[in-house]
Amino acid sequence: MKLSDISNGPDWVIWVGFIIFTIISVMLLSGRGSWFISGYNMASSQEKARYNEKKLCRTTGAGMAVIAALILFMGLFEEKLPAGFAMAALGIIAADCLVIIILSHTICKKQE
Repeated sequence: MKLSDISNGPDWVIWVGFIIFTIISVMLLSGRGSWFISGYNMASSQEKARYNEKKLCRTTGAGMAVIAALILFMGLFEEKLPAGFAMAALGIIAADCLVIIILSHTICKKQE
C-alpha cells in the first residue's frame, strides 16, 4: 500500500501547506516574523527582553523549514512512499517540535 492510497484529499492541499510553511519559514529565518511564534507574541516586554529575538526567529524558522521540506518530500513522492511513512512523518514533526522547544529555552535565552 502506498501513501497515495491512504490520502483522501485533493493534492493541491499539500502544495498550499508547503507554500504556507515555506513563506513562514523564510520570514522567520530572515529574523523577522516573531509574531508567528506562539507565546512570544503574547509575552510582556519584560519576558521578551529575556530572549534573543533573532536567534529565536531563526531557530523556529529552521524547524519550520524541516516541516516544509518533509511536506515537499511527501508531495513529490506520494506515489512511491509506503503508507507507513505517514506515521514516520508524524514522528519527525513531533521530534522537530521538541527540538525547537528545547533550543528556544536554552540557546535563545540571553545570558544574564
